[in-house]
Amino acid sequence: MTTPSIIIEPAAPIAAIATPVGVGALAVLRMSGKGVFDIAQKVFRKKNSPAFRFAQSKGFRAHFGTVHDSDGLIDEVVALVFRSPNSFTMEDMVEFSCHGGPVVVKHILKVLLDEGCRLAEPGEFTRRAFLNGRIDLLQAEAIGEMIHARSESAFRTAVTQMQGPLSLRLDAMRELLLRSCALLELELDFSEEEVEFRSRTQLHQELADMQEELCRLIDSYQHGRLLNEGVSTVIAGRPNAGKSTLLNALLGEERSIVSHMPGTTRDYIEECFLYEKTMFRLTDTAGLREGGEAVEHEGIRRSYKKISEADLLLYLIDISANNYLDAVIQIQAFMEQYPAAHLIVIANKTDLTPENAERTHQLRAATGCDVCAIAAARGEGLEDLKHLMSMIAEGLNKQQEASVLVTSLRHYEALRNASDAVENAQELIKNQSGTELIAFELRSALEYIGEITGKVINEEILNVIFDRFCIGK
Repeated sequence: MTTPSIIIEPAAPIAAIATPVGVGALAVLRMSGKGVFDIAQKVFRKKNSPAFRFAQSKGFRAHFGTVHDSDGLIDEVVALVFRSPNSFTMEDMVEFSCHGGPVVVKHILKVLLDEGCRLAEPGEFTRRAFLNGRIDLLQAEAIGEMIHARSESAFRTAVTQMQGPLSLRLDAMRELLLRSCALLELELDFSEEEVEFRSRTQLHQELADMQEELCRLIDSYQHGRLLNEGVSTVIAGRPNAGKSTLLNALLGEERSIVSHMPGTTRDYIEECFLYEKTMFRLTDTAGLREGGEAVEHEGIRRSYKKISEADLLLYLIDISANNYLDAVIQIQAFMEQYPAAHLIVIANKTDLTPENAERTHQLRAATGCDVCAIAAARGEGLEDLKHLMSMIAEGLNKQQEASVLVTSLRHYEALRNASDAVENAQELIKNQSGTELIAFELRSALEYIGEITGKVINEEILNVIFDRFCIGK
């Protein structure tokens, strides 16, 4: 493990397509690293300015011209110049905006590679920005989350994190831990003289304040996870209750096979569904029943596993069946077994019985749950169901106003480890334990916090983070 530092010598030049591959009005190719101005000079000719030199251009300047290879003209482009250190990577950079045809883009990329660039690896531009001190690891991850955001809430959360509020809080904690460790280490050097450079009473109070802050951040993960990943929503019920029909109706497409034969769904199917600003991760599960053959049994086992992980459980009942009240026992069992999941009972197939209002009322009285009456096959009652789902999701999201949210499992686990170390240090101080033991726990907390922001670098963690990025980012 090492600590990142400013790279004085620019790295080898890299190039990549920064826009999605395909037919479009425009495409962008970018270069970064040592010698990119010389490479750009070899392939670019500025209109009406034969004496133009990239090396003499000011930063943040656009130049209109053409790109050529050995066979002649490739395309008219706009070349953007970014001079180190005032660029995204803090290296010299050049971007070419060209016409968006895949053949055009391929030709320009090839000529850049032929002239000395290496094809960038996934996330390498952002990785260089991090290693050169332009952003910390939290902000780098926020860029990836912003690119992959599938809802307005996830996007806004990523934008906030990219601005660095969580980094500031963690840096403040790290500074306190660094100062405390240094003073405790100094005490060890003067152990024979029994001096105390760090007041244990003051340190205990400061660690208590830090522990409160760590707990707030840890508690915010549930909210941050819902914004970032979506509300885990499982559709459950007995065979032929209409689970697959409901999934298709919510998605607006035929995603799941619908059949009158019971046991058609043998495994769960997952799809994302966006309603207003909330992302729901819908899971259609195998029908819950006794009996059936081995494959169906495995599907049911997986269904129960998904139910145990759900934030929101939609339990479907065929309200047109004479034994519709038999499901009450299973619903009550679910409520006891999975208290963390919010449950909506859905009375489906209301179009097949004239007694749907009375039966819906009986279900509501028997279960004490929210009951929503629908006819999934006809799309009736779906808006009421979506509204109810949205209200529950809003309740899941509501907590104390916080400008900082933890959205990553990696951050959550590191914060928990840091919290445990701080708690151990407090206990050691309370018991008047040795300085070396207290210092060990504070160093552990320091390392866990440093892993989040990238002050302590783990190469394996970096590879996992940046491999999620596209090539040109």
